[in-house]
Amino acid sequence: MTGTTSTPQQAALWRDMRSWPTSLVGLWRHSMRFRAVAVTLALTSFAIFIACVITALVIQNDLFESRKDEALDNAWRATLQAQRILDSGEVGDDRGAMLALWRDVQEEIGRSSSSTMVAAFPSDINQGALAPSGFTNNLSADQLSDALRARVTDLDDRQAWQSIPIPQADGSSAPGIVVGQQLRVPEIGVYELYIAYDLIDADNTLLFVQSTLWVAGISLVAIVAAISWLVLRAVSTPIIEAAETSARLAAGDLEVRLPVRGEDEMATLGRSFNAMADSIESQIKELGELSLVQQRFVSDVSHELRTPLTTIRLAAEMINDQREDFDPTTARTAELLHTQVQRFETLLADLLEISRYDAGSVQLEEEATSLAQLAEEIVEQMRPLADTHGTELRLVAPGGYSPVDMDPRRVRRVLRNLVGNAIEHGEGRPIVVTVDSNQHAVAAGVRDFGLGMRPEDAERVFDRFWRADPSRKRTIGGTGLGLSIALGDAKLHGGALEVWSELGVGTNFVLTIPRSAEGLSGPSPVPLEPQETLTDLGTATMPITTIVRLDELTDPIDDLGGPR
Repeated sequence: MTGTTSTPQQAALWRDMRSWPTSLVGLWRHSMRFRAVAVTLALTSFAIFIACVITALVIQNDLFESRKDEALDNAWRATLQAQRILDSGEVGDDRGAMLALWRDVQEEIGRSSSSTMVAAFPSDINQGALAPSGFTNNLSADQLSDALRARVTDLDDRQAWQSIPIPQADGSSAPGIVVGQQLRVPEIGVYELYIAYDLIDADNTLLFVQSTLWVAGISLVAIVAAISWLVLRAVSTPIIEAAETSARLAAGDLEVRLPVRGEDEMATLGRSFNAMADSIESQIKELGELSLVQQRFVSDVSHELRTPLTTIRLAAEMINDQREDFDPTTARTAELLHTQVQRFETLLADLLEISRYDAGSVQLEEEATSLAQLAEEIVEQMRPLADTHGTELRLVAPGGYSPVDMDPRRVRRVLRNLVGNAIEHGEGRPIVVTVDSNQHAVAAGVRDFGLGMRPEDAERVFDRFWRADPSRKRTIGGTGLGLSIALGDAKLHGGALEVWSELGVGTNFVLTIPRSAEGLSGPSPVPLEPQETLTDLGTATMPITTIVRLDELTDPIDDLGGPR
């Protein structure tokens, strides 16, 4: 038993052949030039095919008709000459003279008809001693149909013809035509005379004409395809250049321009595009300069306000410390002054941080840190605030204990902001902080079961100073920049900060930090859309009141705080 194996080249060719339909579909969808050439080529090929078929049929019919007319005329002349010989012959009762006359008729028919295929059969004769028998020369009665012979018998002074196959020496057959007519022998009767003509020369001429037509048609299709390609290339090249230039301009290359050639419509388009690009470049530069001035203004103002604010804060603290010696109105005023000064100081700090992000001057101070440990610390820090709102904080940490390079100060700030927002908007319901990890990343999710947000509000939740419900008061005293800074911190780590929210169900923020500097790959360890509901929360989590250190961890801790 033998087997065959394909070579790598054959396998690669087979794979390439199987990918051709997909490649052609891709070219059809994405290449205007290919689509136009393909349509032009298909329509041109169809038109040339129809023209070639019609021309071949017309030529075939004309060749056959001319060859048929030639055969009929030749047979008529041969028959006429033979009839003249018969009419002028005088044989009397001499049978030998009759046979000699009959041989002369055969020779005359052969000379006049230019055909070697001749046959004559008695039709209506007087059976006597002088009546010669018929003759056949390369044409047998089997090649003649009964219908043709009956028609020749019925038509005494007219010709009848029929197409027949003519056998060749090599066993094949060639097209031919046989012409039948009556031949009258004086005092004896009527004979059926048949003369056959082959149409090999006409068939060869037709094959030559057809092959010439097909070669000319294929050449014409190729020429049309080449002309279409050149014309479409001349037309589409400026369009492709405009598309590529537009893409580069959209990508931020403001100095790219279209080459302008000539004075036609494409040149007008190029000049208009370049004018638009100049305008966009000037406006973007102007906006960039304005943004830079704005950033510098915010940074300078925030920095310059820190010194007087420090003095005001110290004075406000001194006044607030002595508020018990004041009357109730003055004491309340001192308390409000102290609170608002603290909020103003926080706002200045956030503005400075935002200005650093805008200027691109933020640097990470990375160190190996356990995200689960950070989450536990933040939960413990925020628990007193949660107690004042009647909110229960719960931590689920099936993973995230292994250290990952990150800036712990910034990650703490992100988690503190997310937990604080959850406490403020959680409507007193439990808040679940989930920490998990996989081989690519570590993640922390903060889930509340509060009012939630609409989809359009969730899309803008990271905008600066944006609030989903402007009528609601801030109970914690946020500045409106916390989530923007948190998003910046997440991106600075090469990670992501995402939000899921639904009205009446709650909100879930997920912070994902990659383990490597290559960035995120694959899904986050903590799903963005949570699966548990508020009714499932009682059995899903338990409050954690102690911090589990990494060096004290012997077994993974499950949701209930016990060994898995």
